[in-house]
Order: sequence, then structure tokens, then C-alpha cells
Amino acid sequence: MLFDMDGTLVDSEKLWDVALQELAHEYGGELSVDARQAIIGTAMAESMRILHDDLGQPERDPEISAAWINARILELFRTGLPWQPGAFELLRAVRAAGIPTALVTSSPRALVEIALDTLGRDNFDVVVAGDEVVAAKPHPEPYLTAARRLGVPIERCVAIEDSPTGVASAHASGAAVLAVPAEVPLPPIEGVHQVESLTGVGLEVLAALAADRAGATG
Repeated sequence: MLFDMDGTLVDSEKLWDVALQELAHEYGGELSVDARQAIIGTAMAESMRILHDDLGQPERDPEISAAWINARILELFRTGLPWQPGAFELLRAVRAAGIPTALVTSSPRALVEIALDTLGRDNFDVVVAGDEVVAAKPHPEPYLTAARRLGVPIERCVAIEDSPTGVASAHASGAAVLAVPAEVPLPPIEGVHQVESLTGVGLEVLAALAADRAGATG
């Protein structure tokens, strides 16, 4: 099992909203709705590029902006992260069944370490953070890396994602994909199963997705 974090397991996107808008105000502007939606699921460097362009300030240093965001979001993450509906129950069922499990996120390791206080470190055999891969989502590298570290062929993995960027990454990797849109609507994609929430999603659903994927590749 391969789980995305922000928007999939925990409802952290609202905290990112706060940090991003605060930085936009710091720069004398307002982040547009379209730019905010475009940022969801992207790596930090790309997020800062989108923010700067949206504010009409492309000359700003993305590393300085990223450092500001990272410091602020660390503060916000420490206030607590609410679970997405059904996420805790599904993760608990997956672990009780002894299924190898990875967390695959675009967030940097420093933020992931704080989030793991909520998610539970023992719930994941492998963690792949956004600053630990060369090519971030939507590239398939994060999911391919997680499957390799788990020692499981990617075709036998099920990835759960909420954003267009994350779904593209998981789908391109060859995993079966369960999409659970949170902040941004997801267009229908052939081979991607979509549900409104993880509430009621159990092991039988994951097994069926894995079997369908295996049949398609076998």
C-alpha cells in the first residue's frame, strides 16, 4: 500500500492555505484561487514558482520563500493534523492485515517527521519525502522508489492520492490508483478508480483494485 499524506490521510491543505496566503500578504499580494489549486500536490520549488508568478514577482528567490513557508508550516503542523474521513480506519486495517505500507509525500522530511506524530511511525515500513527524490510528483519516481524500498513490484501496489499531480505520479508508476479528491476535482482517468471519501473503503476494495491491475498487466 502506498499512501499520499496531505489531503489524503490528513486534512493539512487548510494549513498550507494559511501559510501560503500569509507569505503572499508578506509580499504585498493575494494568492489567487487558480494558483492555490495549481500548487496542490506540487514540490516546494514548483509551488514557490507558481506563487511568485501569480503575484507578478517572478524575480523572487524560491529558496528564501521556501524557507519562510517551511518555518511557518512547521509551526502550524505542531498544532495538530486532523485525519481525513475514513483514513485512520483504512490505515489501521491495512496494518492489521500485515500489508507492506509506504508513505509517499511531496512534503519535505522535516514536516513529515511532525506529521508522523499523528500518523504513527509504526504504520509505515517506508517513508519517501518530497526532498528525498530527484524528480518529484507528477513524475513516477516517488512511487517507484517506495515500491522498490518495500520490495514489492509496483504492479502489485495500490496507491491512494487526492490531487491531480499525485494521481498522475501514481498512475505513471504503474500502480493501481484509488483517487479521493479533496481540494481539487479530479477528471476521470482510465484505470483510476475514484471515490468521494475513504469512509467505507476496506481491504476488499484494495484487493479488487490490485487484482484488476494485475490482470491488466498480466
